[in-house]
Amino acid sequence: MAIPFKGVIQEDIRQSVPDWEPYKQPQPPDGAPNVLYLVWDDIGLGTFDIFGGLVEAPAMRRLAEMGVKFTNFHTTALCSPTRSCLLTGRNATSNGMACVAEMTSGFPGSNGRIPFENASLAEVLVERGWNTYALGKWHLVPSDEANLASSKRHWPLGRGFERFYGFLGGEADQWYPDLVYDNHPVEPPATPEHGYHLSKDLVDRAIEFIRDAKVIAPEKPWFTYFCPGAGHAPHHIFKEWVSGVYQSAHHSHTLPHALYRPCPPGA
Repeated sequence: MAIPFKGVIQEDIRQSVPDWEPYKQPQPPDGAPNVLYLVWDDIGLGTFDIFGGLVEAPAMRRLAEMGVKFTNFHTTALCSPTRSCLLTGRNATSNGMACVAEMTSGFPGSNGRIPFENASLAEVLVERGWNTYALGKWHLVPSDEANLASSKRHWPLGRGFERFYGFLGGEADQWYPDLVYDNHPVEPPATPEHGYHLSKDLVDRAIEFIRDAKVIAPEKPWFTYFCPGAGHAPHHIFKEWVSGVYQSAHHSHTLPHALYRPCPPGA
C-alpha cells in the first residue's frame, strides 16, 4: 500500500509544504546483515563432508559450525524446481515448476513461470532496503522467453534482482559461456587461452557488484544469489584437476572418463 502524502498543497507554493516520506528509498532495519546465498547446482546434499560425504569442504564446514545445519530438505532432484523452492519457500508445483524450464507444458503446475504472488527472496529484500544481485545459473525462465525479443518479466531483473551476470539456461560451456549481463548478452572478457573460466569470472563480477554500491553506501546490506555452473554438466574443469579425477576414477571404476572434459589446449 502506498504511503499517503502528508504535506500541504495550496495554489501558492509559499503556503505549500512538501512531504518526501512517500518517495524515500526503502530503508533496511538497523543491523541488517549481508546475505550470501550459495547454490551448488547438481551437487548432492551428501557430497560434502559437512553431511558425511567424501568431498572435503573446510571453508563451508567452518561456516556451518558457526550457524545452523538443516538436515530435512526435500528436493525434486531437478534444477529449476529445486531452485524455485529455494528462492520462494514454496512447493515446486505452486511455482509452476514441476519440471525443468525447458520442458514446460500448458498446465498450471508445470508452465515454467513462477507466479508473481510467489515472491522471491530478492523481491522481498529489495523492497526492504537490500541491494540484490544474482550471478551464475538462472534456469527459471521458459525457453520461449529466453531471447531478446521476449518479455523479460521472468529474467532475474524482473524478479527482484537489481543486477545479473550469468546464463539463463540449464547448463553452459564454462570456457566459452553464453553470458547475459542484466538484460543483454555479452561476450566473455577473456578466453581460456588467457586463463578464463566462468567460475572465476562470476566471483570477480560479484565482488564488482558489491563494491559498486559499497563505495556509495557502505552501510547498506546486500543479498547475493550465487550459483556457479561448475558442478553441473558439462563439467569443464582444469587440466590438472581432470588428471587427478580420472586416475582416481579409473582406479575405483566408479566414474566414467567421458564425464570430464578438460581445458582446451594451451589453457
